[in-house]
This record gives sequence, C-alpha cells and structure tokens, in this order.
Amino acid sequence: MGLRELRQKRGLTQQRLAERIPGLTQSRVADWETGQRDIGEISLNTALKLCDALRVANPRKLLDDPENDKS
Repeated sequence: MGLRELRQKRGLTQQRLAERIPGLTQSRVADWETGQRDIGEISLNTALKLCDALRVANPRKLLDDPENDKS
C-alpha cells in the first residue's frame, strides 16, 4: 500500500494531507504519488510526519506503491 492508497484510505485529499505537514505542498504530494519525484528520497523527518498524518506505524508502507516501481 503506497502513499496514494494510504491517503485515500484516510479520506484525505492531497491538499488536506499537505496542510497537516508544515512546508509540504499539494504539488509535492502529487509528484510523489505519480512518481515524478522519488518518495524514497524524502527526509526521515518528513517520512515520520507523513506517517503521523496518515496514522501509519511503519514508514516503509509509504514506499509500497507498485505504480511507482521503476525497475
């Protein structure tokens, strides 16, 4: 389950998720979800804030998005 699925499961829009994390923008969330930016390169601090906002215990769940698998 990747970022998009986790966000949707919580009933959040990209904008509402971005508003929960200071300095995060809706366009950055969209970039991560579409693979325009690699979510695997975010800082630990941002990953922990995303996990808190999405009520996820393991930051690795943010990375588990088969749509963004570039292998």
